[in-house]
Amino acid sequence: MVKENVISKTDDRGTWANKMEFLLSCLGYAVGFGNVWRFPFLVYKNGGAAFLIAYFTMFLCAGLPMFFMELAIGQYVSFGPNHVFQKISPICSGIGWASVTISLLTCIYYNLLMAWAFFYIFASFSSTLPWGHCNNDFNSAECYDQNEALNCRNLSLYYYNRTCYSIEEYCKTGGLQGHNLTHCLGFNTSIIPVNNLLPRVAPSEEYFKNCVLGLPGTTWEDLGNIKWEMVGYLALAWVVVALSMTKGIRSSGKVVYFTATFPYVILAVLFIRGITLEGSYKGTEYYILNTNWTKLKEFEVWSDAASQIFYSMGVGFGSWITLASYNKFNNNCMRDALVIGCSNCVSSVFAGFVTFFILGFLANEIGVEVKDVVTSGSGLAFVVYPAAVNLMPVPQLWSFLFFFMLITIGLDTQFTMLETVITAMCDQIKTLRKRKPLVVYITCFAAFLTGLTMCLEGGAYMFELLNFHVAGLSLIIVTISQFIAIQYVYGFKSFMKNIGEMNIQMPTILRCYWTATWLFLTPVSLGAIFVFSIYFTLPVHWDNYVFPDNIQTLGWIICATSISCIPLGAIYTIYRKDLPLKSLIQPTPDFCPAHERNTKEFESKQDAFPHVYTNDGGCWEVKDEDEVN
Repeated sequence: MVKENVISKTDDRGTWANKMEFLLSCLGYAVGFGNVWRFPFLVYKNGGAAFLIAYFTMFLCAGLPMFFMELAIGQYVSFGPNHVFQKISPICSGIGWASVTISLLTCIYYNLLMAWAFFYIFASFSSTLPWGHCNNDFNSAECYDQNEALNCRNLSLYYYNRTCYSIEEYCKTGGLQGHNLTHCLGFNTSIIPVNNLLPRVAPSEEYFKNCVLGLPGTTWEDLGNIKWEMVGYLALAWVVVALSMTKGIRSSGKVVYFTATFPYVILAVLFIRGITLEGSYKGTEYYILNTNWTKLKEFEVWSDAASQIFYSMGVGFGSWITLASYNKFNNNCMRDALVIGCSNCVSSVFAGFVTFFILGFLANEIGVEVKDVVTSGSGLAFVVYPAAVNLMPVPQLWSFLFFFMLITIGLDTQFTMLETVITAMCDQIKTLRKRKPLVVYITCFAAFLTGLTMCLEGGAYMFELLNFHVAGLSLIIVTISQFIAIQYVYGFKSFMKNIGEMNIQMPTILRCYWTATWLFLTPVSLGAIFVFSIYFTLPVHWDNYVFPDNIQTLGWIICATSISCIPLGAIYTIYRKDLPLKSLIQPTPDFCPAHERNTKEFESKQDAFPHVYTNDGGCWEVKDEDEVN
């Protein structure tokens, strides 16, 4: 019997140096931009507290069960996502590559957020923070500086276009006549409050849109000129990622000791400062006290809650499988799932408090409702938080610390997603493991070049297109596919048996919870979200600008890029591997713990499948009987 190339005698994938590095890496990955940027944006978009109810419901029904499932399966076999699903069932081989594709595409646009943060960090070294006033060349007439406005109010005047106006002049600017000190006389003798007459835009919002992005006047037909300053910041972001990832988890595992803990220090300081601001209670009311129950009848709220759970927890990206694959076999990953999952949700809610304290303050200063402070958009964190640091003593210092915090939480997430891609390549082509630094550098450079389109003045439109389609419906479909492969093709009983083999003890209440979710609640939740996500899909837009039809089509092509891996993988397996039908849906012999694959027992197990063997890349190849014997 020929036994060459069955499996390597040693496993050179690497492991975590200690449990703390794994936990901090998981926490750093789970707590990222999705918590301080995307979560507050979705709460703001969906009417406040009603979204929290939908969010925690989806966390318990789908997010946490999927999270533990991915950790457990990755730890059990010590493979990246591309190999896990190939070994569970050869016909499911494309599922893992779909997850890897989503991680790669997310890495491309995710790093732009760090480039924006670098933009703010360098601007923090100015004597006066440019987003704290309206005296910049890029400011419009609608820019509303609360300090200047206060000076005008003390003179019984109104602030507009960097000037103090009398009530008559102010009303005339809006095409109306003065009525009294607080109202203007409109058409048909209607009386309009002065504060509702002209639009008011916070200086921090104008800085982000007009200076950082350069959006005014741009469309998809004319994306404007390239912003070379942004190109430099994007390059800097990729250099930092590449250097930190040079030795894989051996290097990134050390970095997370700082990057995973530092954000909590800054958020705690901003929380204390925010709660003392005048109007902060107004923001708290909008956030958790005034619940609009009718919002729960809107499917978009539930769809956003599900996508946020998947996005912030990283479910479906394959990253948890990757991180857990470097664990020791007997690690209690169920406990890890509970701790990290709950920490992720608490961090989101905590960051939301900080955001809405500041939104309440801005609403109080500008004289509008919380929901009208800024136009909802993906850059909400780059509008609200800069306004907050400008209110603190030595604002330049706090600005630097805050945006440095954004970079650290972005790095943690980027480490894990990029490690998912690198691990997939090195697991597939094992010779690349010895050249991992080179693989990291080439991948980062290619991703940098791909992201250059987002450095145009209208590049935020491309960012929003990717943000909408890369980790939206496609992520839900991939997550459903993962669930079907593990719980139905492989089987719930087999999976529970694997958990027991890792010596993970389940209390009765948790065993009932996992059973109820994996057998009923999770598939029902995922199915409902999938159906209604398709039915209620809205066109991609930025503020009130709806993208053209051809761009909408491009977005769906981007969405299909990852999803297409699933059928293509199945077709490739069926027509190129020529395996018996039964073998297509059964686990392969090397779907087992890593320590078993390195023993003589594994070779005897292999004898039961004489028609196949595993090559260095981990792929099954058919051998003729005469060639085998």
